[in-house]
Amino acid sequence: MPRSPLLGIDATNNDHLLRTLMEPVRVTLFDDSKHIREALGVLISGTVGFILAGTNADANDCLRAIQQSKPDVVLMDIDMPGTTGIEAMKRIRVAHPALPVIMLTVFEDEERVYAALCAGAVGYMLKNTDPAKLIEALREAHTGGAPMTPSIARKVMQHFQRLPVLSATSSLERSLSEREKEVLQCLVEGLGYKMIGARLGIGYETVRTHMKHIYDKLHVTSMTEAVAKTLQQRLLG
Repeated sequence: MPRSPLLGIDATNNDHLLRTLMEPVRVTLFDDSKHIREALGVLISGTVGFILAGTNADANDCLRAIQQSKPDVVLMDIDMPGTTGIEAMKRIRVAHPALPVIMLTVFEDEERVYAALCAGAVGYMLKNTDPAKLIEALREAHTGGAPMTPSIARKVMQHFQRLPVLSATSSLERSLSEREKEVLQCLVEGLGYKMIGARLGIGYETVRTHMKHIYDKLHVTSMTEAVAKTLQQRLLG
């Protein structure tokens, strides 16, 4: 079987992160296209550090499929007959709130993107994404990131920029450190954790720590909420 190289992830001395990176990532796939399932199956199972835990032609019984395959990350087609990817996402979020789900689709219209993210997806990738970048997105989702293709990230940013402006409280502005603002700026631009680390010259785990502090200070629980609050309250000026 052909092999696809796994892109490197910055490692630190954090024991938990090291264990996470060393363990194979189990991926369960939902897509009604046999061609897509076979192609992604070859990519995932042929990449060191990944296991194809299950493939499904529909999401009608997504909870049972997840219970049987026990994935670390789910790749979900957004537009399937019967139960759509967004409907399945809502069910998964209730039953498995910590399980990261990436929407994989040919659509990049703003309404679908927003609906998928509001349903609880941690990422939104196009099906024409470079295979190596898709593998990186799976790893990033598994380690707490929120991967998106740049075009999707721009649509998310444009959507929230059109929302009514809310005045930021001075205490909230002051609570963010300069480094946290730099990380937020990268997040708004659609950069993933690894790319943020590369731009700012800091390690992957350091980026995760900054994001945790940002979430705590903004009182949000997701990348989408963080971007929304940042843009609505003009926290970056």
